[in-house]
Amino acid sequence: MLSPSLEDYLEEIYRFSVSHDIVRVTDISQKLNVKLPSVTKAAGKLRAGGYITYQKYGVIGLTDKGRQTGGYLVERNTLLQEFLRTICADCDVAAEAEAMEHYLSKSTIVSIQRFMVFMKDHPATYQQFVDYVQESKRKNKER
Repeated sequence: MLSPSLEDYLEEIYRFSVSHDIVRVTDISQKLNVKLPSVTKAAGKLRAGGYITYQKYGVIGLTDKGRQTGGYLVERNTLLQEFLRTICADCDVAAEAEAMEHYLSKSTIVSIQRFMVFMKDHPATYQQFVDYVQESKRKNKER
């Protein structure tokens, strides 16, 4: 099992690999705003776990395991951001999803997915919820 930090590295390597042909340590360092040795150390751990291929000062490549896990991590983050928007969370959605994603169990993620599908399949119910949230906020402002 990956630590939250290694998940962040793998997620960013995956995201970068989708839009770029070549992924280097410097790319990930800049994107995550961390020092090169931190990325190199994480790359070594990800390589040892079978998630990436990497030679020092070389290109980072995803293995099948890394591609599959990285894809899941991106999907999980996207789902949580969508969930927070759906429940009308008044927060920095990206930061909140980032904080949540590492600590929710897979069964909780599946439940959130199920909830999101339900809301999409029942737009009238979702609109009732949105109306309720707006009315609740209005009442709180009046107090």
